[in-house]
Amino acid sequence: MNEILDAILAPDTTSADFAGLTIPESYRAVTVHKDEADMFSGLETKEKDPRKSLHVDEVPVPELGPGEALVAVMASSVNYNSVWTSIFEPMSTFGFLERYGKLSPLTKRHDLPYHVIGSDLAGVVLRTGPGVNAWGPGDEVVAHCLSVELESSDGHNDTMLDPEQRIWGFETNFGGLAEIALVKSNQLMPKPKHLSWEEAASPGLVNSTAYRQLVSQNGAGMKQGDNVLIWGASGGLGSYATQFALAGGANPICVVSSDQKAEICRKMGAEAIIDRNAEGYKFWKDEHTQDPKEWKRFGKRIRELTGGEDVDIVFEHPGRETFGASVYVTRKGGTIVTCASTSGYNHEYDNRYLWMSLKRIVGSHFANYREAWEANRLIAKGKIHPTLSKTYTLEETGQAAYDVHRNLHQGKVGVLALAPEEGMGVRDEEMRAKHLDAINRFRNV
Repeated sequence: MNEILDAILAPDTTSADFAGLTIPESYRAVTVHKDEADMFSGLETKEKDPRKSLHVDEVPVPELGPGEALVAVMASSVNYNSVWTSIFEPMSTFGFLERYGKLSPLTKRHDLPYHVIGSDLAGVVLRTGPGVNAWGPGDEVVAHCLSVELESSDGHNDTMLDPEQRIWGFETNFGGLAEIALVKSNQLMPKPKHLSWEEAASPGLVNSTAYRQLVSQNGAGMKQGDNVLIWGASGGLGSYATQFALAGGANPICVVSSDQKAEICRKMGAEAIIDRNAEGYKFWKDEHTQDPKEWKRFGKRIRELTGGEDVDIVFEHPGRETFGASVYVTRKGGTIVTCASTSGYNHEYDNRYLWMSLKRIVGSHFANYREAWEANRLIAKGKIHPTLSKTYTLEETGQAAYDVHRNLHQGKVGVLALAPEEGMGVRDEEMRAKHLDAINRFRNV
């Protein structure tokens, strides 16, 4: 691995030089172990500790197949799916790997007693398999996490509808929290030149998810002037939704849980902010009963911030805790678009407010190839910025996942893989200087 890192750090290494590098037999990777899948049985979700389940192991480099690439990972990041994998909720990911392994002799590689996790990366292509023409050794890349087979007609209009659609590093093996990753070549996109490795690695999953959910016609189809309610507006996902709303001429109503997080939203340019803790919103009277009076109080507060208007779009991801309120406060004919359920999957809402007001609930999951590419293009052009707040080493990934699990973080947390320190990999210093304050916005809180 030292030879590979030296080549990446050297200013004059050519594509031919990278092609001539020896691929090591093994590499370090963050894993969960199949024989530990029951280690948290009987514990409440909040009591499950990723620091106990995530390991840094030396694992064999996987065989490279057609249409695939091996990438030297300089940096990655932690997403909620990393947390779910680490606490084996809502199920062990080894079930995903077993099912994928039955698809073909090649996918059998993924069905192992360990799972290399991680759904983001920034790094350098080392090798490409047969049939790969767009990328070659030495290319600096980021990767989106959509893995599809595209053998069915269902996925050719929207690749997210492919029957064999999976999230790389969550439903497949050989993910990005490692020194080397195996990806399908059509997951690769150009690394934004003005960003460091850890900055470039951090937007991938959440930025593309927010783009489809909010901007794409497959999601809410946001337009200029829309009022957009964004839950967790300073978080890993919501921070990109806030940026997309502002960049697209919409009006974000940012819901946060502290004054510190409210200040982050103000620095992004948002003006309408609700601190749900400070204002004491309790949407549930108890575990089984919601409180419509709180929905109404919340709706009144929104109208105070919008000049009397209800929201056109709700950017939903907390799920059970907030969904009833989300449906209620959406304007007649408006859209609730949901991509997750971090507070619980069983949503409850009063359907009268949906059907009688002609509202829509839209399910949204990650992004198709084109949406991921467009989202990355906006990062590369400096229209949308990374929301990286803190960076950990590969050995500290358990702590990083713990912080995300306990919501102790802001924005996104990065993980250095091969990169020996932060701040490396910037190729366009002039462009970086123009956007430096925005790039560091979440670091400086």
